[in-house]
Amino acid sequence: MNIEYAIIVKNKTRLESLIERFNTKAQAKFYIERQGGDYNDYESEHEIFHQSLTQVERYLSQVLRHKIVERSFVPSFLFNQNHVVVVIGQDGLVANTAKYVNNIPIVAVNPESDRYDGVLLPFSPDNFVPAIESVIRGTYNKRIASFAEAQLNDGQRLLAFNDLFVGASSHVSARYRISYGRNSEEQSSSGIIISTQSGATGWLSSIFNMSYGIHNFIEKSNSTSRRAKLKDDQLLFAVREPFASKKTQTGLQAGVLQGQTRLTVQSYMPSNGVIFSDGIESDYLRFNSGTIATIGIANEKATLVLP
Repeated sequence: MNIEYAIIVKNKTRLESLIERFNTKAQAKFYIERQGGDYNDYESEHEIFHQSLTQVERYLSQVLRHKIVERSFVPSFLFNQNHVVVVIGQDGLVANTAKYVNNIPIVAVNPESDRYDGVLLPFSPDNFVPAIESVIRGTYNKRIASFAEAQLNDGQRLLAFNDLFVGASSHVSARYRISYGRNSEEQSSSGIIISTQSGATGWLSSIFNMSYGIHNFIEKSNSTSRRAKLKDDQLLFAVREPFASKKTQTGLQAGVLQGQTRLTVQSYMPSNGVIFSDGIESDYLRFNSGTIATIGIANEKATLVLP
């Protein structure tokens, strides 16, 4: 592997997005404070992020040439095997980037450990360079992560690093037929989450926490959080708030997808049906009446560099 460039992937800070929207920092500050927000928090986040980004660029320039790519341009950027990708930002930016880099090594940097959990961000601006050097030598530690995949009967396809959502685009019930193994039933629910191992600490964990909170009315426990125990070659689907009626059932609530096991979902929604991935609603497939989605493990993999 001949690494020629590092591609730094970043996103705009909240403050940058608001300045872009309102034209000046003063107008952005007025908007934040008028909405009851803490402008100092926005400004602190912005300043610390750019301090971290400057540090990453300075250290990186000592070992490798680099380019910066904004998150919005990642889907159209041409990554190749001569690149190493440095993601600096929140955990979600790693997930959003991994789908487009085609198994290229990703070194993920947490710009502010006091703010971001960093489940997918094992490096800091102070210690990421040895990881870059190990990628250049081809001796790096890595974790190979699987994607979830949704294939439609019209040939369209969508990958997810963390999770897929199947349901309605607004806060109304989704109507569909779900098939898993030998079982099939019509359902009305708030949608289906299909999670990878990487996504088990994200959206799926909130479903576990909600379910456990309800369960606490029956049985008390000192535990504060719940998550799925998944292997990398497994997906877990969970139906959110299934509703029982004369036409809809609640027998299929959750299950594991592994190997050639697939989940099939047929839309009964005349409009506003969607499948989106990793919490990005703009990254979606239309899922309206007549559309059938087949969901399982994808062939593609993501390569995450480890310390």
